[in-house]
Amino acid sequence: MTNGPHDHYEQAWLSQGFSAIAGVDEVGRGPLAGPVVAAAVILDLAQVPAGLDDSKALNAKKRAALYPLIMAQARAVSVASLPASVIDVINIRQATLRAMALALSGLSVKPDVMLVDGRDLPPFAAKGEAVIGGDGKVLSIAAASIIAKVTRDRMMARLDRHYPAYGFAAHAGYGTAKHLQALSQQGPTKHHRLSFAPLKQKTP
Repeated sequence: MTNGPHDHYEQAWLSQGFSAIAGVDEVGRGPLAGPVVAAAVILDLAQVPAGLDDSKALNAKKRAALYPLIMAQARAVSVASLPASVIDVINIRQATLRAMALALSGLSVKPDVMLVDGRDLPPFAAKGEAVIGGDGKVLSIAAASIIAKVTRDRMMARLDRHYPAYGFAAHAGYGTAKHLQALSQQGPTKHHRLSFAPLKQKTP
């Protein structure tokens, strides 16, 4: 398979004698509201759900269909999130890395290798490889991206029921015109990231 994610990265580590390779990805670095969510997935490479891809390349229906397959067929899956209040204190980069480390720590199978989307490795005691664009290249990272995306979208849908004026279910906390209009009319909720522009400009 040349197009889309493949298992070349996992196989390279397996060939070196490692046995539990976790793909790690996050969702929610950029929004003005809601948590950052990280997922870690150790796939069973003998039974990988068909159609895994970067979550951004899949529509909501396809992600929803893949989510239970990954949960059922993977060797281990773990999700962790950090709220806006923590993001505001430690910044989004540190919150992302901490959420990734928490997700790795929560796996029922201890990983000996982590394949992480992006440039940075989280503070976790395992061999690691950072892969830029990894959610579109590495099968286990693609699986993690789907788990993280579906989890966060469900969290934002729940927030939408508590704060219907903001439209969280539609935009997942990103700075759309409707969201910015609601902020100007309603002000921020406790789930908004006050360290992010334009909220930062409005906060004393």
